[in-house]
Amino acid sequence: MNLELEVLNSVADIPAAQWEALRRDDYPFLRHDFLLGLEQADCTTAAAGWEPAHLRLKDQSRTLAILPTWLKTHSYGEYVFDWAWADAWRRMGLEYYPKLLTAIPFTPATGPRLLHAEDVDAEFIWATLREQMPALANSLGVSSWHVLFPRAEDARSLAAAGMHTRHQVQFHWYNRGYESFDDFLDTFSSRKRKSLRRERRRVTEQGLTLTMRNGTELSEDDWTVFHRFYQMTYAKRSGHGGYLTREFFLEVAANMGEQVLMALAEKDGVPVAGALYFCDGETLYGRYWGCSREYDCLHFETCYYQGIDYCIRHGLKRFDPGAQGEHKIQRGFEPTTTLSCHWVANPELDAAVGNFTQQEQAHVEEYRKDAMGLLPFKEAQGD
Repeated sequence: MNLELEVLNSVADIPAAQWEALRRDDYPFLRHDFLLGLEQADCTTAAAGWEPAHLRLKDQSRTLAILPTWLKTHSYGEYVFDWAWADAWRRMGLEYYPKLLTAIPFTPATGPRLLHAEDVDAEFIWATLREQMPALANSLGVSSWHVLFPRAEDARSLAAAGMHTRHQVQFHWYNRGYESFDDFLDTFSSRKRKSLRRERRRVTEQGLTLTMRNGTELSEDDWTVFHRFYQMTYAKRSGHGGYLTREFFLEVAANMGEQVLMALAEKDGVPVAGALYFCDGETLYGRYWGCSREYDCLHFETCYYQGIDYCIRHGLKRFDPGAQGEHKIQRGFEPTTTLSCHWVANPELDAAVGNFTQQEQAHVEEYRKDAMGLLPFKEAQGD
């Protein structure tokens, strides 16, 4: 093969038909229109600290693989926290930023990260990219390369190619063949089951009604209201209006059809809260939440119970509600290991990162095992 690695400044540099032909499944966050929409809505731009630097591997004129990648000048919107690494670089008189990041912007959801031709082995592509990374890092002036939330098989390929694997824990719900929400609750210990039912009942007692609609059923007014909820949540939590613009919700998410869902809560016919989900054929991904005022237990109902209900009714295997949140454990979300992979151009610092990830892994696994013992299921409680 006569391999050539190109850096592209926009998803638009690759025709949508060519991009989609390389996708191996219906994972929503690798859609051409989703990633291009983030650019066009000014969410992933150089000014936002997300400068597109997508990698295309070619054999003469044939595209073998595409790797959505960004030049990052900060670590916001990633959910794999490396601020301590950046500080260590600074104290040594070195620059950590820009770094090269392969991830889905603002989306800590495990999934495919590589688009490739069907007759080309993914492990070969990952090994080739890792082999060419020192030269690429030098030409781009980056300190490091990071691949966030890859699937386990891709993480193994990257580890075999010499990258360090970092472990974290999220809390995911798994469908064990439940026929209804009550069927799911029957697996809980008695006390935990009563507590969860009380939370759902409390939402109804406050006069709140909820509906789950997909993108084909949502109006422009629904999206405008949800964007306001989203901004209010970020303003409370972080003091800014969030990473995603109004244009993203109105022009990108709204056009994703049945792969986007919104749980809307209303009081006397007026929307007061909402949660945004994405989905593929197997998994529901909970992403954003917001409200105009606080109601008891409404966050749990809108962000978790509506999602579980949807998975059961539609036969989805898994519900990934996003990062963090130990309060999810008592609601049946199981501690699940997530991965990221890291390579550093400086050999001394690369070795230090490798030592850190190995030490951290033992602590993360201990935490995951401890969290398993807090699950509400009868077997976990000895009930």
